[in-house]
Amino acid sequence: MADIGSVLTFRNGHRVTLVDRGADERGAYLRLEHVLPHIGREAGPHWHPEISETWTVRAGQVRFRVGGEDIVAKPGDTVTAAPRVVHEFWNESNDTVLDHVVRPPLRHWAMFEFWSGLDNANRTTASKLPRNPLALGLLWEYQDGYLAGPPAFLQRLIFGGLAGLARRTGYARRLRAR
Repeated sequence: MADIGSVLTFRNGHRVTLVDRGADERGAYLRLEHVLPHIGREAGPHWHPEISETWTVRAGQVRFRVGGEDIVAKPGDTVTAAPRVVHEFWNESNDTVLDHVVRPPLRHWAMFEFWSGLDNANRTTASKLPRNPLALGLLWEYQDGYLAGPPAFLQRLIFGGLAGLARRTGYARRLRAR
């Protein structure tokens, strides 16, 4: 388990800080801070069966698409994607800062740890996608969700199969040991 204040940094300068984790009257949560130094896509269209995500812009400007609705969020604005709602977002200004709350957290922090590790080992593309299909399967599994478009059963079959293969062949263990 990572400590509060732990910081992950991607090669493009995107920093994710673990601000808090715990539970309140609404259940378990994970609070993160994202510092996005450059303009660009941050998350493609996806959805989570259980997770809701809430972002509050502290600095900069972010374009969200949540449930098909485009939302331009500026400092002080808050945007929420409920479970099962397709969402994606783009950073539209340099040096954007976002507060991000994930409920329930499931494996979201582990996803960022795994993903930044891949990225810093130069195992991702310029758009931060894993180069190795086995790593892609593991990252898909960590996100506790689905890509928008392809049927969920097909994603479980393909990406879940790749993640299972990564574990059975020892690839997952070797990757984490680096």
